[in-house]
Formats: sequence, structure tokens, C-alpha cells
Amino acid sequence: MLLRASPWLFALLLSACAVQPEVPVPVPKPVPPVTRSPVLIPTPAITYPTLKPVEWSTLAAWQSDTTGEAWGAFLLGCSTLKKQGAWQAACNDAAALPAPDDAAARAFFEQRFQLYQATQEDGSAEGLVTGYYEPLLKGDRVRTERARYPLYAVPDDLVTVDLASVYPELKNLRLRGRLMGNKLVPYPVRKEIEAAANGDGFKGKPIAWAEDPVDLFFLQIQGSGRIELPDGSHMRVGYADQNGHPYKSIGKLLVERGELKLEQASMQGIKNWGMQNPDKLPELLASNPSFVFFRELPNGLSGPLGALGIPLTGGRSIAVDPRFIPLGAPVFLATTQPNSTLPLNKLVMAQDTGGAIRGGVRADVFWGFGDAAGELAGRMKQRGKMWVLLPKDYPIARARH
Repeated sequence: MLLRASPWLFALLLSACAVQPEVPVPVPKPVPPVTRSPVLIPTPAITYPTLKPVEWSTLAAWQSDTTGEAWGAFLLGCSTLKKQGAWQAACNDAAALPAPDDAAARAFFEQRFQLYQATQEDGSAEGLVTGYYEPLLKGDRVRTERARYPLYAVPDDLVTVDLASVYPELKNLRLRGRLMGNKLVPYPVRKEIEAAANGDGFKGKPIAWAEDPVDLFFLQIQGSGRIELPDGSHMRVGYADQNGHPYKSIGKLLVERGELKLEQASMQGIKNWGMQNPDKLPELLASNPSFVFFRELPNGLSGPLGALGIPLTGGRSIAVDPRFIPLGAPVFLATTQPNSTLPLNKLVMAQDTGGAIRGGVRADVFWGFGDAAGELAGRMKQRGKMWVLLPKDYPIARARH
């Protein structure tokens, strides 16, 4: 799962995928095989009350996208989705087709999928659309004079409790902490972890070291990234877990203190402030109690791994709230270009989640890798609408009728 968040002020607050406890996605238990035939996992019959079935003719912007460009992202998702009965036929048919042009791709989805408009719990149709990306940091696998800021693996004493196993009504909550005697207590906050790392109390296991503490801070917000090593090669890292404390926006804090104006509270604005105020920087970063742990990922991946377990596709993958939108589903997004009024209408895939991605109409667009993607992600804080595509025999349809 990616954690992510837009480097823009409110995107930092609202879209920091996995900087808060992630929303667990219901996964059915595998059915034990009784024959030599492939075994399918039943798709759970979950009711999504904020999805409203509509006709394709109501989606005027559907014809404006280069839909064929989303085909690769859809097939990547199918590598996992086809194990569920409701997705098998559509995914197998898609795999058997040659790469379609835009018209053929639209026809495929129209023929095999039911269209649903996503709404908020209050029935409204608009929500927030932000962006995230995969950053590049400079660092090393070992501590050096330049690379002094550690990326930690998941510590051995971090305990995660899925509360649904005890209280089904708390199915969207997870508790993190550590054991002290026979009691589960809150895990240390960022300030305590960073202080204890130089002494007793935190037995961290660094997997790499970054040269810049602000870059590392934003890597924790984005949830995945690459580290450029001294020999020029890249080490890819991704979200592994989190200390269980909520994310606090340092951009918002700087605005409240009068240190930055609202329009300056972007990722670059915060970095510039840090360079001008190095003595104040440690206290600012420590004000966010959330702390993210990482794992090394294979360099051969086409993109960082999302919550669906497959590589994300720049411009065609989004993070959603899986309480309202099934993970893996194609989604038609109607919004505007980053920091612009120009239309942005495109088919994307719900392949990721985030700790602060909350609501029935809420999307975080993954823009890809590097500085150009970071510029797009940093400027994106738009309003938008969403339509969800589900196979015609998806259990939601039977649950509603």
C-alpha cells in the first residue's frame, strides 16, 4: 500500500496515503481446492450505499478520454482481480484482446460493466481530488557523513491489532502499539522515535540513509520512492507500516504560526523555509507524531506497489477509500488539471488507498516518478466527480435489486 499525499498544504493534510492507519480491505478466505480446476475466491457481497447506478448516456465526458491508454493499468489490476469470481470473465476477455484503440476500449467497458455514480454520504456528487508521486532522494545503504537520516524497517516490537477481529463494528480500524508487560500501550511518536534512536527505547533497523531530513519527511508522506546511491544506481523503497499516530500537517502549522502564507505552504515552500531556518527545522518535523516504516522493493517493478499489490501506473492509478469504492475497480474521473480550470476527464484505476483518503468522492491521483510528477502532484487540489465501473454480475448489483 502506498501512503501518499499531495505536497500542497491541504493535500498534505488530506491525502497522505498511509500516514495514518490504513483502511483494511475485506479479503475473503480462500476456498480449499476440491478438484484440479483453478479455484476462484468469491467476491464478497458488500453493499456500497453511496454508489448509484446510472446509464452510460448520462456520462457525457466518457467520449473525451484516450481510454485505450488506461488498458495497461486495467490489465495489471486484473492480474489480482481475476482471482475473484465476479471479475474473472471480464478480465479473461480483456487478456484475450489485442491492445484496443480508444473506441474499442470504450466499447469493451460499456458492454461488460455497469456504471455507478459515486456520491458522498450526504448525497452530494463532488469531492476533493489531490495528487501524489514517487520522489527521488539522495542517500546510501550505510550511514555516511552526508547520509545521516535513517529509513527504518518495521520494528520487531510494533504490534498491529485488527479491531474487526474483536468488534465487527470497528472493521475499518486498526490499533498499533507495543507491549509493556501484559499491556498494549501506544507506540512512540516521531519525536520519541528520533530521540530514542540515539539511545535506549527504540530498536530501529535502518534499511538506508537519506541526505536530507525534509526529503525524508516528504518520502514518508508519499509512501514510496527511490534513493539515488553514490554509484548512481537507485534503491526503491515502499511503505511497510506506521506507528499508529495521526498525521499532522507541518504546512498548516507554519501558516498558523505566521511563518508562511497559505500560497507558500507547498512542498517546495516548506523546503525553502527549512533551508532558511535550520535551527527551527527539527522542532517543526517533530510536531508531526506520525512515523512511517519502509521496506526495500525490487527495482524491476514498473512502478511503486499500491494497496492492490500491483505496480501503480502514472496518471492512470488513484487512491480511494475502499469503504465506498471497491479496490481495483475502473473509475472515470471528471476534474480539472492541477491548479487550472482546464478539464481533466480520464479513466483511472482504484489501485491504492491512503490513511487520509476518506469519503465516497475522494481521489488521490498518482502522477508517476520524479520532479515533473512532483510538480503536478504538488499543484493538484481540485474538485471533481467520479463514476465507478463494476462487472454486471458484481455482487453489489444483486444486493441492490
